[in-house]
This record gives sequence, C-alpha cells and structure tokens, in this order.
Amino acid sequence: MWLTAQAAGDTRPAVQAPLAATTLLLDAAVAGDRVIAVGQRGHILLSDDGETWKQARVPVRALLTAIHMHDDATGWAVGHDAVILRTDNAGDTWRLLHRAPDEERPLLDVWFRDKETGFAVGAYGYFLTTRDGGATWTSRAVSQDDFHLNEIVPAGGERLFLAAEAGVVYRSDDGGGTWRELDSPYTGSWYGALVLDADRLLLLGLRGHLFRSEDAGASWTPVATHTTATLTDAVRLPSGHLLFTGLEGVILTSRDEGRSVSTTRLPSRQGIASALALADGGLLLTGEFGVRRLSGLESLPKPE
Repeated sequence: MWLTAQAAGDTRPAVQAPLAATTLLLDAAVAGDRVIAVGQRGHILLSDDGETWKQARVPVRALLTAIHMHDDATGWAVGHDAVILRTDNAGDTWRLLHRAPDEERPLLDVWFRDKETGFAVGAYGYFLTTRDGGATWTSRAVSQDDFHLNEIVPAGGERLFLAAEAGVVYRSDDGGGTWRELDSPYTGSWYGALVLDADRLLLLGLRGHLFRSEDAGASWTPVATHTTATLTDAVRLPSGHLLFTGLEGVILTSRDEGRSVSTTRLPSRQGIASALALADGGLLLTGEFGVRRLSGLESLPKPE
C-alpha cells in the first residue's frame, strides 16, 4: 500500500528527531512506558513521554512497515528488502536478523507467539517462520497463490488470520501450521483485521470496505462506512469503542462493536497508517504526518 522503498545503508547515530512530524511512519508499538514508531528510510523513533522523540540506532535504511513488541524489552521490526530487526532493550538498539534485497519481496507484518516462535509475512505470498527468536528463518507457502499477505492477526489460542490482497483471507486453527482460504465478501485487497474474540472479527480494506463476522469468517455482514478511502488499521480502545483508520485522513469510530460506525477525518486529509491505544486513554496515529498524539475520542473532529 505504501510504495516508497529505500536502499539499505549504514548505521546512523541517535539524534533528537524532528522526524516525528516530517517523515512517513507506518506502525507503532508500546514497550512499557515507551512508544516506538517505525517507517521511512529505516527510521525508528522512541518516546518516553508521548511528546518528545529521539531516533534509535538502526543498521538499515529500508522502509520499515511493521513492529511487534513481545514484552517491555523484546521486539521485532520488518520492512522492505525483507529486513527483520530485533531489539532487546526497548528499541534503543537493533540487530539485523534477516535481509534479502535480491528477492524483491518486502515484508509487511510481523508477530511472535512467544520469544522464540514468530511469523513474518509480505508481498507475493512471502511467509517466514522462526523457532529461535529470529536467528534463523524458514520460508513456507500458505497456498499455491502468491497474493500479498498484508497482516497476520492472532485470535487467541491456536487461531490466526491472514488479511491478503485480491479479497483473500486465510485462517489457521493450529497456530500457523496449516491454513485454509475463507469465502470472502469482496474481491479487493484486505489490509487488516480487528479480532474481538476467537469467532468475531472485522475485515478492512480497499475503498472503505468493512465487513463483520460472528462465526470466524464463515459468513460476513457489510458495515456501512460512508467512505471510499482505503482502510488501513483498527484498534479496540480501553473504553470498548472501536477505531478504524484510513487514507485521506479517514477515521471511523464504533460504539457497538463494529455493527455501525461514525465517519470523520483529519483536517489535513493526510493518510493514516496505524492507530495505537495508549495506557492513559490517548491515541497515537502514524502516517504521512509522522506521529500525532490525540487525547482521546473527544479530540477527534466532529463526524461528517
């Protein structure tokens, strides 16, 4: 979805980062009291107060697309050139675990069940697994097709979902060992899913399409979003409300677990890549504007 690629390069020193308001950032995660955001040119930005940011030491300059923190210290980030990075000190420093630029298959998401077992997914059916914390990776095929795998989503227990392009969605009921393609309600790409519990989830994707399932993807019900902007991410807030983000600055909110939504957008109309719920009730958005912190739903523009 975000097509700007950057070449690999040398490690850069940590600096104070006005980059937080000027660079494309695509994902963020919480590590204890710290927030970590990743994005363009290998930028990884750290904030311990939600207001000021510094740049971490990173051994690549590839576009970073996703980050997953397993606990307050240990996490992984992935991106273009099939880059996989690991931190063991809450993002202060990062080690390069995997890089394969010649394959020309960017990684788009990463998730770890525990400190040893993890998955990284990406373009053209790229599906990597590790059982040693990322020291070594094995390439596998989810299916005979080579659709882009945009996001891997855990649903508790052994159940996982994969949101993919061309209207494809996969489900695993054995912890990622095997996958089956579900009947899809739409032929356009899915960019993410929000799991409410093992059986209930929402799929989000191109042209504002949002669908809800009560039976683990066996059937789907459309949700009217009143937008044709691509939806990019979703999060459940501590209040129980759901929030969905999209391009063109679109933000959807739901007070009834996704059965209906209210639509608003950032005045700047800049694309939003991800949303992160913060412990204090605030929200952190990443996107074309870098990072933006909101105090909560009450700080959003009024619904359209």
